[in-house]
Amino acid sequence: MSDKNDLLFARAQKTTPGGVNSPVRAFRSVGGTPRFISRANGPYFWDAEDKRYIDYIGSWGPAIVGHAHPEVILAVQEAAARGLSFGAPTEGEIDMAEEICKLVPSVEQVRLVSSGTEATMSALRLARGATRRDKIIKFEGCYHGHADSLLVKAGSGLLTFGNPTSAGVPEDFSKHTLVLDYNNCEQLEEVFKSVGEQIACVIVEPVAGNMNLIRATPAFLQTMRRLCTEHGSVLIFDEVMCGFRVGLHGAQALYGVQADLTCLGKVIGGGLPVAAFGGRADLMAHMAPIGGVYQAGTLSGNPVAVAAGMTTLKLIQQKGFYEHLSAQTRKLVDGLSAIAQEVGVDFCADAVGGMFGLYFSKEIPDSYATMMATDKERFNRFFHLMLDSGVYLAPSAFEAGFVSAQHDDAVIDATLSAAKHAFTQL
Repeated sequence: MSDKNDLLFARAQKTTPGGVNSPVRAFRSVGGTPRFISRANGPYFWDAEDKRYIDYIGSWGPAIVGHAHPEVILAVQEAAARGLSFGAPTEGEIDMAEEICKLVPSVEQVRLVSSGTEATMSALRLARGATRRDKIIKFEGCYHGHADSLLVKAGSGLLTFGNPTSAGVPEDFSKHTLVLDYNNCEQLEEVFKSVGEQIACVIVEPVAGNMNLIRATPAFLQTMRRLCTEHGSVLIFDEVMCGFRVGLHGAQALYGVQADLTCLGKVIGGGLPVAAFGGRADLMAHMAPIGGVYQAGTLSGNPVAVAAGMTTLKLIQQKGFYEHLSAQTRKLVDGLSAIAQEVGVDFCADAVGGMFGLYFSKEIPDSYATMMATDKERFNRFFHLMLDSGVYLAPSAFEAGFVSAQHDDAVIDATLSAAKHAFTQL
């Protein structure tokens, strides 16, 4: 007899394309039936069969203080009691803007939105409006949401504009997007030398999380910063995923490279829909209502979501928070690597702050091409062995994982125990 997850998935597919509201949830990459989550607390969640899992996706990043943190829940309850949405300014929006400007070194002004896609889409429009240029550069393997200009893969040559990766994206949108190799300084130099005066912006994940976890090299980001400055192009850091995940002041503080515009999300909503884009005041002055670049949203700065995000931002500033988070994440990846080496499986792992990546390869990937060369089938088998043991990893070899402050030593040890069994079964 099918369990409740099977029944729910069959039911969902009748009214929702693929049975899910975001594609990776469908388990198409790893196979099998997705788990339908009924509740969560701390480092755990429970599926429709009431089976408990150690959760390593954390709502894809936001649950940095753990699921259903009492202070976050209380803040949401109090905000909800005052009203769910007003369509008018609130003091909470000012509080969040001030907090972001305080924490992110390059942000002087910020605009709140409701999703990471909205943030990156708006930042691109702002960069184009401010520079009066159309061309943009993105990098193979970086995901910046599902705006038309960004659903583009590499073209056939270095100066060939990219091709759409989704049906419904017109060629006219993608023809303005150049797609280069991540961590390739030489390509950047060559493209700017050729068409630098036509480039509105470069958008990049300084710590990529959507081709698994891949770090930018310092030289890559420094080259990008220098070329954008020389050619009057806008440098956009997409820190929707890594912002407040790799450190309190974001990836740009770790690298010592400041962006002109920064996109944030996930952690700043604490599990509810809040995102933001911000940067230099002279660039933000191009935004309506004081400038000619239009952007609007009925639920932007929603008071309930802002309450969750502000409480989360206060919690992550507690003394020792990131030291503990980083130590637990490092304990996880080092433990997994040691077990794999012991049993003779080609495997490696990496971590930055509370983000981590697992790779079935001999070396940590540094680009989309090297990530594609990893053993994805072996990852899929590992994923299901861990799932059966009550450990929920990202259901794709191309997604980073996330540790929360509630993943204590007992949780990490239980994960490593499950992994020891899984590695021996591969």
